[in-house]
Amino acid sequence: MPHLLPQLPITTNFNLDHSTATAAAVLRLEQVNLFTKLKTQVQGNQQGYPILQNISFEVFSGDRLAIIGPAGAGKTSLLRLLNRLSTPTSGKIYLENQEYSQIPILQLRQDVTLVLQESKLLGMTVQEALAYPLVLRGLSKQTIQQRVNYWIEQLHIPSNWLGRTEVQLSAGERQLIAIARALVIQPKIILLDEPTSALDAGTSAHLMQVLTQLTQTHPTTILMVNHQLELAQTFCTRLLHLQQGQLLANQSASEINWVSLKTSLIQAEVQASEEWA
Repeated sequence: MPHLLPQLPITTNFNLDHSTATAAAVLRLEQVNLFTKLKTQVQGNQQGYPILQNISFEVFSGDRLAIIGPAGAGKTSLLRLLNRLSTPTSGKIYLENQEYSQIPILQLRQDVTLVLQESKLLGMTVQEALAYPLVLRGLSKQTIQQRVNYWIEQLHIPSNWLGRTEVQLSAGERQLIAIARALVIQPKIILLDEPTSALDAGTSAHLMQVLTQLTQTHPTTILMVNHQLELAQTFCTRLLHLQQGQLLANQSASEINWVSLKTSLIQAEVQASEEWA
């Protein structure tokens, strides 16, 4: 029987209090830099353009991290590094104290699963796409069906979607199915890139409740890039603020001045648009 998550009340303002004495980081970045491969001449040294610079932080089991910042801040690039779609130019990333380069890439992606904004079903039906990662793991048909059915129910996925293919789904429907496909894997860490960008308000709110409950009842950690600050405020236990590839803040949700942060983000977006104009 697969481990099914118990139904518990949702607590959207849930916060974790971690200390090195009681918990070890499930994910750790140490002085991570990422540069483009395109070389430029900078003070006599050839190097690429900086995308991320000197990024260091720790993530603990059960954390819900919101990663925010203006366009071009490096948010999606950070998620790609954590899923090994990219490799740091320098610095180290650790999963449970094991350096990323020492972990077989397929194993790492089972433990650290990335859901991009535009995910593909590869010609499969919804039912097939949800079951496929579990088929690859060699799970029994009964276990696969039970786990898939569980997440179909939790995410309120209508039964008439199950026989549809990608071209028969809207952008929002594809986005929800991609998230469900990640959840059936039961990874240690889920990376979400703008997971509500194509969802309506009701579906977004329900998804955030389901994800919140998951982190409270199961050893699952979520890092989410989202431009909706109000959503991040109700969801996250910690917040990472990126700007121009640098980590400006790494704060507990309870420490954040959300009004000031919103003003700062608006000013950064205006500045970025003026620079591109």
